[in-house]
Amino acid sequence: MSKAIENAVEVVPLTSKVGAELKGIRLSGDLPESTVAEINRLLLRHKVIFFRDQHHLDDAGQEAFTSRLGKLVPHPTQTSVGGTSSILELDSGHGGGRADQWHTDVTFVDAYPKISVLRGQVIPAAGGDTVWSNTHAAYEDLPVPLKVLADSLWAVHSNVYDYAAARPRATENEKKQYEEVFTSTIYETEHPVVHVHPETGERSLILGNFVQRLVGLPRSDSTKLVEIFQSYVTAPQNTVRWRWREGDVAIWDNRATQHIAVNDYGDQHRVVRRSTVDGDVPVSTDGRRSSTRVKTSKPASAKAA
Repeated sequence: MSKAIENAVEVVPLTSKVGAELKGIRLSGDLPESTVAEINRLLLRHKVIFFRDQHHLDDAGQEAFTSRLGKLVPHPTQTSVGGTSSILELDSGHGGGRADQWHTDVTFVDAYPKISVLRGQVIPAAGGDTVWSNTHAAYEDLPVPLKVLADSLWAVHSNVYDYAAARPRATENEKKQYEEVFTSTIYETEHPVVHVHPETGERSLILGNFVQRLVGLPRSDSTKLVEIFQSYVTAPQNTVRWRWREGDVAIWDNRATQHIAVNDYGDQHRVVRRSTVDGDVPVSTDGRRSSTRVKTSKPASAKAA
């Protein structure tokens, strides 16, 4: 850490493998370049970093800060908050606001976001935490035979999946959001199960709830193998849990993490707003690149059905 930043910023690791709280930084679009570089360095090291009491940020301020980390990118199917180019609102009172499955953001496209920035706007009095996992640590925990197997596998990711099975208690609004908005354009992309991080060179798993099957394997075998690999991702020693307060900001390296919003707050209201930074197409351990095989807009009649 540079001397100028070292005197102002306190870094508090939350676990030995993932997560740190940064104190002494007021996030904005006009931070010094040295501070932005240090934030990025700490992000690469800890995978997810947290900032308390950023109450001064509004949507424009969040976008201005996020743009310092890279090029803003909107969600491929969902509409950004009015007046912004990239901010997605996740509101528990509307459809799609409870991201309560383990996932990496938007892996159903090839160049999925490299960084996500999430701001807590309305936080339940109890519950509503988010849990992140270090997918590089999960890969490193694999026994050697499983590493060799994972290195050779590719998976099909899609935004079309068995929603009823994944969300059996979803409300009618949530089902409508999924059918009419989230899958308004259908994507199907092939990613390596293991990719090489473009900045750190670390190997990480690309899995999560957008995985439909492993390429070249029967679905039953795919399901069993994905469950094995995913169990290393969700192992408690590879995770960190954040208790939100209004004004908090979380930033994560979407290329080296999965996360889940814990759906334990009943009918309390929860609103968070996410901005994302455009990413690169993942590269496998043998140098092959991910590719989107299907991109199809639903007919208007299908969206309204």
